[in-house]
Amino acid sequence: MRLLPEQKRLIEDRERTKNWKRWGPYLSDRQWGTVREDYSEDGNVWTSFTHDQARSRAYRWGEDGLLGITDRECRLCFALALWNEHDPILKERLYGLTGPEGNHGEDVKELYYHLDSSPTHSYLKSLYKYPQQAFPYQRLLEENRKRTRQDPEFEILDTGIFDQGYFDVCAEYAKNTPDDLLVRISISNRGSERAAVHVLPTLWFRNTWSWGRTGEGYWAKPSLTLQDGHLLAKHPTLGEFHLHAQDAPLRWLFTDNETNFERLFSTPNPNPHTKDAFHEFLVQGNKEAVNPDQIGTRAAAHYRLELDPGETRVLHFRLHDTQETPAALFGEDFEKVFAQRIQETDLYYGQVLYGVPEAESKVARQAYAGLLHSKQFYWYVVQDWLQGDPTQPRPPLKHQMGRNAEWEHLYNRDIISMPDKWEYPWYAAWDLAFHMLPMAQIDGDYAREQIVLFLREWYMHLSGRLPAYEFNFNDVNPPVHAWAAWKVYQASGLPGNRDTVFLKRVFQKLTLNFTWWVNRKDKDGNNLFAGGFLGLDNIGVFDRSKPLQGWTVEQADGTAWMAFYATTMLNIALELAKDDPAYEDMASKYFEHFLVIADAINTLGGNGLWDEEDGFYYDILNIGDVTFPMKVRSLVGLLPLIAVVQLDQKTLEHLPGFSKRMNWLLQNRPDLGDHISNMTFSTQDLVTRRLLALPSKDRLGRVLGYLLDEKEFLSPYGIRSVSRYHEEHPYTLKIEDVEYTVKYAPGESDIPMFGGNSNWRGPIWFPINMLIIDALENYARFFEDDLQVDCPSNSGQRMNLREVAAELKRRLIRMFLPDEYGHRPIHGGQEKYASDPHFKDLLLFHEYFHGENAKGLGASHQTGWTALVASLIQPDEE
Repeated sequence: MRLLPEQKRLIEDRERTKNWKRWGPYLSDRQWGTVREDYSEDGNVWTSFTHDQARSRAYRWGEDGLLGITDRECRLCFALALWNEHDPILKERLYGLTGPEGNHGEDVKELYYHLDSSPTHSYLKSLYKYPQQAFPYQRLLEENRKRTRQDPEFEILDTGIFDQGYFDVCAEYAKNTPDDLLVRISISNRGSERAAVHVLPTLWFRNTWSWGRTGEGYWAKPSLTLQDGHLLAKHPTLGEFHLHAQDAPLRWLFTDNETNFERLFSTPNPNPHTKDAFHEFLVQGNKEAVNPDQIGTRAAAHYRLELDPGETRVLHFRLHDTQETPAALFGEDFEKVFAQRIQETDLYYGQVLYGVPEAESKVARQAYAGLLHSKQFYWYVVQDWLQGDPTQPRPPLKHQMGRNAEWEHLYNRDIISMPDKWEYPWYAAWDLAFHMLPMAQIDGDYAREQIVLFLREWYMHLSGRLPAYEFNFNDVNPPVHAWAAWKVYQASGLPGNRDTVFLKRVFQKLTLNFTWWVNRKDKDGNNLFAGGFLGLDNIGVFDRSKPLQGWTVEQADGTAWMAFYATTMLNIALELAKDDPAYEDMASKYFEHFLVIADAINTLGGNGLWDEEDGFYYDILNIGDVTFPMKVRSLVGLLPLIAVVQLDQKTLEHLPGFSKRMNWLLQNRPDLGDHISNMTFSTQDLVTRRLLALPSKDRLGRVLGYLLDEKEFLSPYGIRSVSRYHEEHPYTLKIEDVEYTVKYAPGESDIPMFGGNSNWRGPIWFPINMLIIDALENYARFFEDDLQVDCPSNSGQRMNLREVAAELKRRLIRMFLPDEYGHRPIHGGQEKYASDPHFKDLLLFHEYFHGENAKGLGASHQTGWTALVASLIQPDEE
């Protein structure tokens, strides 16, 4: 088959013959207010480095920008700055509320959209909507401050500012060669009157020279100068780059990317030209703020555009690395490259989404775009961060011995997929695992690289622990890395021609991580696990990241995650054993481990964590000699469904060592054998399949009764995280005069647990829905039509489990599709998105979704795991 141009570029990048991914959308959307930039004593990241400081203070560990790009080491950055002649500050970065300011935690208060990206970022497109009136910073802050956790968030559309006119600012990038980047900035007046806007395309170097360090990642001070009407950028390791503008700007502005000590700390500036010079020059009218010698480490072309209603102006730029100017910088060849890259991107996704209906295809295309735009340069060397820098004040002792002090080995300097580059501009181990499923469909090399990266020795702790997220690397995310590796492996080619080297690399390290879980999270050695946080934030009765003062909880989800981990590792071992019998021993290990976990969750002390009366799995609370289930119907009790694997006769016949051990175990431990279902299928030959699953067939049917009940978990748009039953029947537990309550809350969180910015007590979350669907498809392959259930429950409409999985997919996808009036459920009834031609095709991929109406909630650009909708849209393989 003839390769498409984008496929060829991916191969060239993989083989390092051409560095197509050197440049990409790797700038953060928010570098301020992060752990990395916090050197305070109390660890309050929001107050130690604020949005107000961001324009004046050089970042230590990264950069942020508006609709920008940078190279993969974030040395040279390009992004936009805007001013509408009314704002109090130059718009250089996205604004939002900090955790304490928002009534539901941190929250970006801007309108921006990721519209397109090829996997190599040879074509990129994104959009920002900029009000023509003064940006409502204070109103957003004050109104949200008034609101309680029971109130909805006050969003920027609620201010009415976009009814008074705004600019659509669209940034497009096209690569002619890996280091020849064409830039097209389109500014459109969406107001009813003529309006002016200042546009400052800005080129700057990340500050690596002010910290008094040398070595990897630290370079001598580079320079930007004006040469023959264009910018010349010189960097010690990046070399020389040139930025040309087709239309001459009013002026070129220069300064240095260095802190304004005078403004922030009332001390003299070593350099009179500081990071905030363009703001000072343009907004404050301080003409001395910029460098008259036209040299520095930060430079911008300054344009003032006056646009009539409906008018669009386009600015063209070219950033390239050669001393020799391209034959034709702009004009017909420039537009030809753009047209070519757009066509090639369309061809690539046309093949990826072949056969997908147009409406669903548009959803998947934007999901992939958001996923690719979520890549970020992430630099965090914990040892350096704890110690502080030679030229800076020594950090307080609490900082040096506090957060992440056990992770001095951790050295992150990579392009990593972020959950949300504004709200969560740092990786989360379990988020990233889900990101890689849709990523594997469009860029398998990157997906495999990311999975491997988190298992490398400069990420993984010596104990085998994976780093959770930068606020607390010691916290415990659900162990989904193995499952993601298995799914990414399956996407790497046809059976018999897959990347087994990748699978072997991850298997060895995952075994270390599995052992860490067994040693650290099974306190009593009874194969019932209590992992603490486990990613589901406020779902539990208690805050599961905090000690329970002598109480213990045996978690249904913690135990299910470990059974799930064991079945996934079993799958991987069986796959590798096909070519290497040594892996049969490891397959036996995980087989036996699954059986003892299954025995514990189902039978320990009677029924384990299973409640026979209710037909559901619950957490067990132990207080002294008193033990009882906490009867909350939530995802915690559904997760035991996901630990399922099928062993077919053909596989077993080719693995005599594993089969012998399995048969011996079943003969000598018949109690454990009760957790294996056997079915014989009459085809041409009798074929026996075995199913390993936590619930028996009967228990599976009972749990599915809850799962598919529209009065319980089944929403019109997927599976809720807590049963709707608890809306009228909250679960309440009173211990030592303290009352703990879990109530169905389908929208934003109404309690402060984990900052209140996420809610697992009712909304729909894509990652868990994906796991449940995957499990149902596994059960369906085993039971076929032998197991049918009502879907919805009590409807009389019988379905096999493959049909149930398809129905859940349909409901999840439906939240993104317009109805007959143009309304998409995710937009929560906002009329602009239904009727305004400049809004109606724009999608956001939120962190989670309202349990009743599917309105998008939480982080608005958490495309990472919500991009799973693209995986659901993909046609099922025959």
